[in-house]
Amino acid sequence: MGHGGDVIAELTTDHREVEQLFGKIEALPPGDEQRKKYTDQAVIELVRHSVAEEAYLYPAVRDFLPDGDTVADKEIEDHAEAERTMKALEGLDAGDPEFDRLIGQLMTEIRSHVSDEETNLFPRLRSAASEDELMKLGDKVRQAKKTAPTRPHPSAPDTPPANKLLAPGAGMVDRIRDALTGRGKD
Repeated sequence: MGHGGDVIAELTTDHREVEQLFGKIEALPPGDEQRKKYTDQAVIELVRHSVAEEAYLYPAVRDFLPDGDTVADKEIEDHAEAERTMKALEGLDAGDPEFDRLIGQLMTEIRSHVSDEETNLFPRLRSAASEDELMKLGDKVRQAKKTAPTRPHPSAPDTPPANKLLAPGAGMVDRIRDALTGRGKD
């Protein structure tokens, strides 16, 4: 979380970190409690990442790309679908048969979303926005990730201005809950 560089470098690094966590999950046998630990870590990173994209990347996409509204709406819907899957995973233990189905579904959803962003959206944004604009967006995304929620909130607003106003409060509550439960810690 918080790697430096422009928004595309920042978000691509996040993608790689989540993929590493997915690899760790896949390497373990079904029912292994470490799968839950790695899933919690992946969910924390995915929620922070999504909140930051929704607050800053997608509004920029709307501004810079001629079909930006359509692109941003599709990306936000991808996030909503993944968030519902993460919410369903939240209360399950690694030994629950539904856990394996849902983590597989989440990995499929996220990998498809990442592929689309990296193949289509990011190159288009790099062509449309200046390096200075991309750097400023990178700074805003890093700041947003610091205060973002760490748990899925499927009914929370996912577009500005409401998401920018509510995310820090939800993030604070989530971080307190995480500290009390040890969630996301090695």
